[in-house]
Amino acid sequence: MRGRKPRPTTLQIAEGDPRKLGVHKLEKKAGAEAKAARGLPKCPKHLKGAARKAWRFWSEELEAMNLDARPDAMMLEGACVAYQAAVECYEVILKQGRLVAKRILDPETNKLVVANVKPNPAVAQMNAAWMLLKAFCSEFGLSPVSRTRLAVEKPPADEDDLMAILSQPRDRRQQQPGEVIQ
Repeated sequence: MRGRKPRPTTLQIAEGDPRKLGVHKLEKKAGAEAKAARGLPKCPKHLKGAARKAWRFWSEELEAMNLDARPDAMMLEGACVAYQAAVECYEVILKQGRLVAKRILDPETNKLVVANVKPNPAVAQMNAAWMLLKAFCSEFGLSPVSRTRLAVEKPPADEDDLMAILSQPRDRRQQQPGEVIQ
């Protein structure tokens, strides 16, 4: 699929129908969409260490944002695994350094000398894990940018009252003798 990802229908309704499709069409579309069961399952047993901590933290946050859905459990698991991989690679880099020196034996002096310096492979793995984690977090609304996209301003209370009055059905007037109702 090319182009932008489609925005959730409920978000389009809450934003005030920016594409001007019509609120009734959007509400009909939202009613036809599949609804996921709320609540995430318990943390998978195979997640250990940083991944388990991330699961606990993110599941609580998703529940607070009303975004915890059972079908998303495997996506959240992927985010937790990516987080743990990024942390482990970071620890390897701290221990070994960002650069790895290739050493060879100099035949003249019979000592090891540095022949080539390359980036540590853990740097590329860590960067890939962080990019994967960023993609997962964007899907869940766990990054600052994706949370701003989810933010919806509520209309002031006085506008709600006006809309309630305007949306009420009108009472029919009784026709007086000799009066013409247009």
